[in-house]
Amino acid sequence: MIAPAAFLALVLLILSVPIFLVFGIGSSLVATLELHQPFTTLLQVSFGAVTKHVLLSIPLFIFAGLVMLQAGVARRLVHLSVTLVGHLPGGLGIAMVLAMGFFAAFCGSILAAITAVGSILMPIMVERGYTKRFVVVLAATAGLLEALIPPSNGAIIFSALTNVPVSKTFAAGILPGFVFMALLIVYVMWACRNMTRDDRSGWRARGQALVAAIPGLMTPLIILGGIYSGLLTPSESASVAAFWAIVVGFLVHRELTVRGLLDALKATAIMTTVIFSIIAMATFLSVILTFTRAPQDLVTFFVEFGATPLTFLLMVGVICLLLGTFLEVVPVIYLTIPVFIAIIDHLGIDIIHFYVVFSAFVGLGLLTPPVCVGVYTAAAVIDEAPDRAFRAVPAFVMVGLIYAALMIAFPIIATWLPSMI
Repeated sequence: MIAPAAFLALVLLILSVPIFLVFGIGSSLVATLELHQPFTTLLQVSFGAVTKHVLLSIPLFIFAGLVMLQAGVARRLVHLSVTLVGHLPGGLGIAMVLAMGFFAAFCGSILAAITAVGSILMPIMVERGYTKRFVVVLAATAGLLEALIPPSNGAIIFSALTNVPVSKTFAAGILPGFVFMALLIVYVMWACRNMTRDDRSGWRARGQALVAAIPGLMTPLIILGGIYSGLLTPSESASVAAFWAIVVGFLVHRELTVRGLLDALKATAIMTTVIFSIIAMATFLSVILTFTRAPQDLVTFFVEFGATPLTFLLMVGVICLLLGTFLEVVPVIYLTIPVFIAIIDHLGIDIIHFYVVFSAFVGLGLLTPPVCVGVYTAAAVIDEAPDRAFRAVPAFVMVGLIYAALMIAFPIIATWLPSMI
């Protein structure tokens, strides 16, 4: 029954059936017909998965980011970035990376970050002579910072699955996020070394841009300060961030309207429904893993195979690259983490180190076709055909692979800050 169910799931995936239905139909057939589990068991497991308190922070962080977008915060962050680095080689590209990093510090959605920053900078970059395909893939690649710099939905979901404190997974992504930003900036400076540069902004202009961006820049301080001071849980911190976003929009920048607030609520509801429907259906797989003892069998296989931590992490990288080519981040997490956790426990791999390596390889799935939602989103912003943008993907994937190799070789980059907590 397992083989036919897997084949059915593959067919549904090829037919572009929503991924939560692919998980739900295939897993429920195996659980009920092969393992003879009552459907009520699946419902109980599913309900328990989506009602974990830590997951409440996901829609709140998404909402905070979308309200900040409506409030004009993204535009001010872009302006600040341009005034700081616009005179450097590839200055507008560097500004996009920095603005994505700023926006990632208070937004819970990669696609929202790409849309927010990209819609402002991408048309300007094209006007200044940057090729559309380069601009599209740069925006999609810079969007990966959202998966590293807290608050990150991936970190929250990983914590919900593994019971690792969110404070540690958040901290684990900070230094790797800076490393990835640095690698992207170096590549952009090299690739755009012959592009026309903007004039250097004066200190007065930079100061004005900084002052205008301060309300937005305070958001990550509120989020992380609340969590690491022990005053707030992640969900409470997300609530405060959402409230602060509304205050900034209505009272500080005065650009947020009631219509904009309603649009943010609607978009949050849609994004949350997509994420939680996948979580609800993907947990059916945990029932199958429990009753078939697949994780234990895989541990035995790796022991007999003589796998080392290095060979296992490299194997994880290959698996994640393959799965990320066809699936989005959340399904890959729920498909692989329950199995991987048992193996890393046996091999003695630090779970925080594993999380960062795993995130590095899964994040590259946003770039690799055919299911490269980051590239599709960025291409839609400037009305570029995605297949044309694909030609710029290999160079950025190489940057991502270099970053992943650094994360494997130097685990202290991932583990140092969490060890301080």
